[in-house]
Amino acid sequence: MKRSVHALALSSAAVLCAAFPVLADEKTDAICAEAEERYVELFGAPSADADGVTVVKMYNYNFCPGELVVPVGTTVRWVNVDKRTSHSVILPDQPESDRAFPEETIEFTFLTEGDQDYLCGPHWETQKMIGMVTVTSK
Repeated sequence: MKRSVHALALSSAAVLCAAFPVLADEKTDAICAEAEERYVELFGAPSADADGVTVVKMYNYNFCPGELVVPVGTTVRWVNVDKRTSHSVILPDQPESDRAFPEETIEFTFLTEGDQDYLCGPHWETQKMIGMVTVTSK
């Protein structure tokens, strides 16, 4: 049951993004800029400076960046930079993560090549909080 709901959510998000690509990109860019400002405010350095991990910020019902490309073996750290909302991460063939409350993190190391859509358990359906990681060979 969970898999079919997951697939439905991902296909619905694709339809929305295809229908409003320019509006979605401008809005998302602004939200992700705010997310980065919040990250720096909380942790004192840009997210690109995180040692040994790739950071995805969770903010205002978005993953920032929403899509990323990483080599096999990369650890992705999702960081909740919201002030009041908790988020989770659901990856294919993995159980839903625990909720990450403000300033908390979730980590996963990608060991398999390919595109892997993921979503926020509590917000994928109502807020379309969905992302994608493309894992490439080294």
